This record gives sequence, structure tokens and C-alpha cells, in this order.
Amino acid sequence: MAVGGFTSTAARERFVAAYDEAMAELPAPAATDDVETSFGTVRTYRFGPAEVGPPLVLLPGTASSTPVWADNLPSLLRIGLPVVTVDLLGEPGLSEQTRAITGPADQARWLGETLDGLGLSGVHLLGLSFGGWSAANLAMHRPDLLASLTLLDPAGTVGRIGVKAVLFSLVATLPLPKRVQQANLSWIAGGARAEEHAVGRMIEAGMRGYRRAQPFPTYPTDAQLRAITAPALVVIAGRSIIHHPGRAAARAGLIPNATVELWPDASHALNGEFPDRVADRVAALVAAA
Repeated sequence: MAVGGFTSTAARERFVAAYDEAMAELPAPAATDDVETSFGTVRTYRFGPAEVGPPLVLLPGTASSTPVWADNLPSLLRIGLPVVTVDLLGEPGLSEQTRAITGPADQARWLGETLDGLGLSGVHLLGLSFGGWSAANLAMHRPDLLASLTLLDPAGTVGRIGVKAVLFSLVATLPLPKRVQQANLSWIAGGARAEEHAVGRMIEAGMRGYRRAQPFPTYPTDAQLRAITAPALVVIAGRSIIHHPGRAAARAGLIPNATVELWPDASHALNGEFPDRVADRVAALVAAA
């Protein structure tokens, strides 16, 4: 399998310009670290205090990276813990993949090596969409690293990826006119217009200029979900096009220590739609854990 990367120097420059514009909407990070792993260099940022306990670690969705958390960081930082964000390997961001990622074990390995390289354990891991799959996958392979697990409308984890999501992914990879790509992003985000927001412009630049080389997420078995031991929060978006919301919420109940919530008014972009509600739920989980 090929290694992910930008299609040209010009494509990378366009993406980095959009990335920097979107990063300007975040609080200034207290630290920026590039962590060497077996599969490439992983870009991470730390926000907030350094010495008050294990951090919240945030994993974005596919075709996304750290700036997607712009709306969430102010309320998450009020929980009082450091917040660490990760640009996923094999996705458009400032991480640089150097070796093919072939399946769930590889995904867990590079992410586990990233946390090990930062000297972190007992973290409160939060993942959005494909980041939710990545978080659950790490919980299955490296439970020693987690104190709690939050999954925000996780893709391919508790509900099978549906036809609408496959169509979105197909359109995202084709060299279609810009207006078509913008309409595609608006569809998955519940009608929000990507071009009106710095994060949306960054995601669009990544989709147009980055060649992904990720394996399709392996759907966890019932036994794997039942084996997750960390206290968990699973939020399913009622207007999600990723999976069937009702069936996904029901299957999330297989996770033994999970609180499962179905938010009828949320789209797949629920982190940006309801940042305070997300932070309130995460704060309660952290306190209980």
C-alpha cells in the first residue's frame, strides 16, 4: 500500500496556508512536538497547563487535523486538564507518513508510540468520526494508555458505514469542480457551508491536494466492543450520514462501561455544533473516571 502525501509542492503550500489560517482561530499552544514513530512523524500540540494530570487527547476525523477543534478548545480547557491534539498519520495535516499503514494493529502502534513518545499514559482519549474509530481501536490494543474514552459519532465503529458515507468519500477523492466539493462538505456537516469557515477551507484544501493511503477501517466485532474496559461516552448524531443512528446507538451499548447518547438535532459535525454540550459530557466522564 502506498504512503499518504500531498500531490505536489504547490498542493502542500496551499494546504499549509489554509492550515495556518485555521490554527490562528485556536488558543496559542503551550508546546508543539513532532514525535517519531515506526510509521512517520506525528505532529502534536499541547494546550493549557502542563502539570495538573493526564490530558485530554483529541483525534480528528478523516481529511482533518488539529484546527477542527477550534470551537471545542475553550470549553474543553475549562475542565482544567491539559489538552493534546494529534494530526493523524495518513491524513492531511502536518504529520508526515513514511511507511504504509496496513490495518488496525499498525494504527494502534503509531498512536501508542506517539503517546509513549510524549510520556503520556492514563489519558482521556476523545475521537471524532474516524478519530473515534482510532480511539476505540487503541482501547482494544493498548488499554493501559487510557483512563477514559469518548467517541463522537465514530465512523465504522458501532454502526456500519452506510451508502451515503461511501458516496461522500468517493466524491471527496475525485477531481471535481470546487463547488461540487464544497457542496459535498456541506452535506456531511448538516448544511454548514465549508467555504465560509477557515476550518472548512482547510479541509477542502486537504481533500483536493492530499493523496490518502489509509486502509478501510476494520469493523469491530461484538466481542471486541465488549472487551473495551475504559469508562466510555458514545455520542451518536441523529442526523448523521455515516451510519444508521438508531442502530449505532443500540450497538454502542455493547461497550460495558459506556454511557450512550443519541442527539437527534446533531449532524456528523456535532463537535462544532454543540461544543459546550460536548465539554459538559466529557467533564462528567473525566470526573467519574
